[in-house]
Amino acid sequence: MVRLRMQRLGRKNRPYYRIGAAEKRTRRNGPLIELLGTYDPLEKDAAKQITLNAERVKYWLGKGAQPSDTVRDMLAKRGLIDVKAWESARTQDKKDLADRLAKAPAEKKDEKKG
Repeated sequence: MVRLRMQRLGRKNRPYYRIGAAEKRTRRNGPLIELLGTYDPLEKDAAKQITLNAERVKYWLGKGAQPSDTVRDMLAKRGLIDVKAWESARTQDKKDLADRLAKAPAEKKDEKKG
């Protein structure tokens, strides 16, 4: 699965990030499939903090790439994704996880008794 995520660069206390498409299982600073933009949190001008290639971001989202939470927020501010659809899917995932966690202790208790 491909994720749209940030890759940290820069020196100590001077972060600089690349935003790119990467395989989900690669490490944080591992190889990117494609560089999509940059994020400089120390830039004074808010318009220059984030640079994105919107066309390529839409391409990867169309291919099924999942943005990380931070990148999702950046894309939502730029109007590149539908935030309501993302939030509804995320709410459903949280409910599913809570259900699985609730069932897990009950199953372990049954195993100990048997």
